[in-house]
Amino acid sequence: MKKLLILAVSLLSYGAVNAQSATSTAQQTVQLNLSNVLEITFVASGTATGSTVSLPFTSVSDYANGVSSSAQQLKVRTNKNFSVTVQANAANFTYTGAANPAPAMPVSGVLAIKVPANATGGSIAAPFSSTAYTTLTNSPQNLINNGTNGNNKTFDIQYEATPGFGYPGGTYTVDVVYTATQL
Repeated sequence: MKKLLILAVSLLSYGAVNAQSATSTAQQTVQLNLSNVLEITFVASGTATGSTVSLPFTSVSDYANGVSSSAQQLKVRTNKNFSVTVQANAANFTYTGAANPAPAMPVSGVLAIKVPANATGGSIAAPFSSTAYTTLTNSPQNLINNGTNGNNKTFDIQYEATPGFGYPGGTYTVDVVYTATQL
C-alpha cells in the first residue's frame, strides 16, 4: 500500500499529463449570381394573358351612360423598382358583325380605365386615378410610377366603355397591353 501511495504522490508532484487538441478548418466561397427578374401577370389566370372582359350593352341606359367592368387584378414580381405603362394594341376596335362596311370605332374616347386599388408601393400616374376613368390610346401611357421591388405588388384595373349611339350592333374587340419596366 505504501508503494501505491508513493506512486500517486509522485504523479501529483510531476503534474497532470498535457493533452494537446488538434484542429483543422476548411473554407469555401459561395457566390450568388443574381439576374434582374420581372414578371407581370393577371392574378385570376396566373398568366400574362387575362380572361376576356365582356361589357354587354343591352339597354338604352347602357348606351347613354356606358358600362363598367369588375376589377381586374394584376401582379408584378421583381427584384428592382418598376413602372407600368398601358396601351391599346390598335387605334380602332376590331369589328365582327353584319354591318357592311365594317364600322371603325376608335379606342380613344370610348374605352377608359381607372385604378381602384394600388399596392405596388408606387403612385398612380396622372391623368389616371383611383376614382375617375381616363381614356386609353394606342400609345404607351404611364400608369404606375416608382413601384417598389417585391414578390406581390398588385394593382386593380377597372374598364368603362362609352361608345354612344353611333355604332351598329356587333362585337368590338381590342387588346389592352400592360408593360412593366424595371427602373
